[in-house]
Amino acid sequence: MLNKIFIMGRLTRDPELRRTQSGTAVTSFSLAVDRDFKSQSGEKETDFIDVVAWRSTAEFVAKYFAKGRMAVVEGRLQMRDWTDRDGNKRRSAEVVADNIYFGDSRRDGADRGESFGGGYNAPAYGAPSGGYSAPVGGTSDFAEIDEEDGELPF
Repeated sequence: MLNKIFIMGRLTRDPELRRTQSGTAVTSFSLAVDRDFKSQSGEKETDFIDVVAWRSTAEFVAKYFAKGRMAVVEGRLQMRDWTDRDGNKRRSAEVVADNIYFGDSRRDGADRGESFGGGYNAPAYGAPSGGYSAPVGGTSDFAEIDEEDGELPF
């Protein structure tokens, strides 16, 4: 069985970091995700998708994301059954995030006065700000291509 989902959209509100009784970090937020097609009236439609993140991913989202920021969420779809105040049975869907990445550059979403290196696809576990740094020890698995060679290696 496979339950994997990727969505990209803008946060509809600032995420709120909460803690369970046992101290586990959790945050929930919604993403406004535009559909790829227009309705019969010629307007683009938007879906508002609920997302929940746990532990270090929740802390990462609460620290670096705000309303209007573009996010890419990788996770799984989860259905929840619940009963409302009137005793009616309800069902809702939400995405449980495994990883969350920046979907815009810092210039596009510069509203919190922070600076990030790179901006795109920062790991959801809280990469250090300042972007990529060379591996410690100076060794690398990558070889430089001599530009004067004229031939690409593939």
